[in-house]
Formats: sequence, C-alpha cells, structure tokens
Amino acid sequence: MKALIFDMDGVIIDSEPIHFAVDEEFLKRLGVHEGPEYMEQFVGMRNPDIWKRIAEEHQLSINLDAILEEQRVHKVQLIRETPLEPIFGIRELINELLARDIPFGLASSSPRALIEAVLEKFEILHAFRAIVSGEEVPLGKPAPDIYLKAASLLGIAPSNCVVIEDAHHGVIAAKRAGMMCIGFQNMHSGAQDLSKADWVVDSIREVTVSRIMERMGAH
Repeated sequence: MKALIFDMDGVIIDSEPIHFAVDEEFLKRLGVHEGPEYMEQFVGMRNPDIWKRIAEEHQLSINLDAILEEQRVHKVQLIRETPLEPIFGIRELINELLARDIPFGLASSSPRALIEAVLEKFEILHAFRAIVSGEEVPLGKPAPDIYLKAASLLGIAPSNCVVIEDAHHGVIAAKRAGMMCIGFQNMHSGAQDLSKADWVVDSIREVTVSRIMERMGAH
C-alpha cells in the first residue's frame, strides 16, 4: 500500500441518517411514499444519478437542478449545525497514516461543498492530499472514475491504493479501479452488500497499516 483512499459518507462521518432524512422529506413533497429502506439502494451514488433514477421509476416531472441545489444547501447546513464527531477510529487511522508518511485522499459522491463542510468541521481538511467529488468525474460510482482520478491526483498506481468503503456501489467502483477494498459494515448505511470487498470490518478501529499490509500480502 502506497496510498489510502477514503469514502466519506458512512466512513469518515455517520451522515447517511442525514441523507436519508432529507431525501425522505423530498420524496414526500413529490408525492412518493416509500419505506425507509427505499433509499438504501442508492447509497454511494451521486445525487444527480439518484434523482434521475427516482424520477424515471415514479414518472416524475422534476426540476433536477433546483432539487440538487436545495438539497446541497440543506445538507451543508445540517452538517454544520449537528453535533457530530468522526466515526470511531478515523482520527487514529489518519494520525497513523500521517506518522508513517503514507499519503491519503478522499473520493466521495457528495458535492464538494458538502465534502469541505465535513472535513472543515472535523479540522482534517488540510491532511488530505487529494479530494475528488462525484461532480468532478464523467461517471459516478459504481463506475471506477472517481477512484482512478483520486489515484492520479495522489500520483500512485491504482494497484498500490487501498480504499475504505461502506456502500455496495462504492466497493464495486473500487474493485473496478483495480484497488484493494476494505468494506466497513456501518449499520447506519442500511443493508449494504459488501461481499466483493477484500476485507470486511465492523469497526474502523480494526483497520491499521500493519493489518492492511498483512491482508495485501495474503492476496
């Protein structure tokens, strides 16, 4: 491993409940009444891709740009106002990577404004050597574009990058990019199929540099 790439929602921050709540509110306003598990299938995808799918499935006539902008503003506000800490183990892992001088980046389907709001809130924005938003690549997860761009910005070959993901679509994206993927089973991210991950953990505290190296040696 020469670099580690983090997903953000559900890996660095337990933000999926915020996403679910905002999305459910928007669905109700559009007259769509689905169970709470409905949005779980979209975890890890970009907002434009999610809302295009929803509009097609429910034959909705929507102003996509208006919805995306309102959601972005609302979610950034919630992130800033809600008392939140990084997911347990994230600060320790970041500190270990910094101590070992292993570069790390972030590849998130969220808009850049939301990414920066989260990283600024936790005072870790400066630590990331590369940040890629789903808005900045041609195709969102499960396509590999976002992880390939993060590796390129880090200057590291994809085969030497390791990804931490909590979502099925993200795991598929990482594997399609040719990277080792650690699946984090976050109960707040809903029922996610992480079976394609190389290693599945229940806590970020399980992830250390030495354990990653051991796992990579086993593959």
